[in-house]
Amino acid sequence: MADVSKQMRLVVTHVHQLLREHKLIAVRRDTVIGVPEAFFGDDGQPLRLLPGLIHVLRDGGFQDEEILRWLFTEDESLSGTPIETMHTDHAREVVRRAQSMAF
Repeated sequence: MADVSKQMRLVVTHVHQLLREHKLIAVRRDTVIGVPEAFFGDDGQPLRLLPGLIHVLRDGGFQDEEILRWLFTEDESLSGTPIETMHTDHAREVVRRAQSMAF
């Protein structure tokens, strides 16, 4: 979390708040909690549409682990994974697909 805090130029408590508000999702590996690097753009900030995407998927009944699995699973129709597509001009297509899955 310290690395995420430093990258985002925020105090650690604010990063924890973003996690509580489900604007970011953390991954636990062994005893270490971290946020996937792919969630961030070149500027070190979370991808612009990511909080909304997480919100849509959570509203659709997805738990954090399911959201992570969906984001990092290859999708031939996107020519990559949804999280890779979030880094392109087609990010809104990922959000649109999440909305259609939620209903």
